[in-house]
Amino acid sequence: MGTPVPAEPISPRSPRVAAARRLARRNFRTKERRFIAEGPQAVREAAEHRGEAGATLIELFATVEAAERYADIVEAALAAGARVHYASDEVLAEVSQTVTPQGLVGVCHFLDTSFESVLKAGPKLVAVLAHVRDPGNAGTVLRCADAAGADAVILTDASVDLYNPKSVRASVGSLFHLPVAVGVPVEQAVEGLRAAGVRILAADGAGEDDLDAELDAGTMGGPSAWVFGNEAWGLPEETRALADAVVRVPIHGKAESLNLATAAAVCLYASARAQRAPGGCRSVTPS
Repeated sequence: MGTPVPAEPISPRSPRVAAARRLARRNFRTKERRFIAEGPQAVREAAEHRGEAGATLIELFATVEAAERYADIVEAALAAGARVHYASDEVLAEVSQTVTPQGLVGVCHFLDTSFESVLKAGPKLVAVLAHVRDPGNAGTVLRCADAAGADAVILTDASVDLYNPKSVRASVGSLFHLPVAVGVPVEQAVEGLRAAGVRILAADGAGEDDLDAELDAGTMGGPSAWVFGNEAWGLPEETRALADAVVRVPIHGKAESLNLATAAAVCLYASARAQRAPGGCRSVTPS
């Protein structure tokens, strides 16, 4: 049975449209503790997500065509208690941050968690974004962490806004999959993780230690947190000094370097593989 569509879509002058449009600005996102999720993948994840305060999806703006095409998502949104607004292309253009929003735009509650709750969960693999300023990179690293089976992502107070529309899009739904703590000073992040038994690895192209050598030495099977720095200038010396090891990804070919997201994927997967090997902190030993 299809989702009923009202005869008249929401007006472009509606206060609901104006409120959603304001979320393009970080100060309004922070004040309202709400953000925009665009496209079927992100909206589906938002409709299914439940945070500490309940359902994450608050409102859904959908064109009639998109509502018919993605009827299951609209039904999931209604089941989550979200208010569904049928909208013209003009309204979608007003509330969307992309040229082609695919007909679905959701308004969501913030879903970051506290750093303390990350530590209490006993994390085995964590990505720490210490000085990442590009929102697309932040979202992509979050996606990599999710794919590698990380337990959490931490964005320090020197990093980009987690809820920047580009970050949300680049995460491709992974934002809704794993705990993310934001605004944590890098020193506090390192101290807390180390006290929880997590080894701190700073990823840096000029690192003294080689990732291959770390793997060969068998030092990566325990809980670890990778600290990733700025896209252009890496990690400052004071942040490198906080780590237990500063590790470089070896370049075996002629490439000058790896971009942030690629290096993060290599590092996180290296830890994930080592942790799942015999003797690793995630390995399963038959009883």
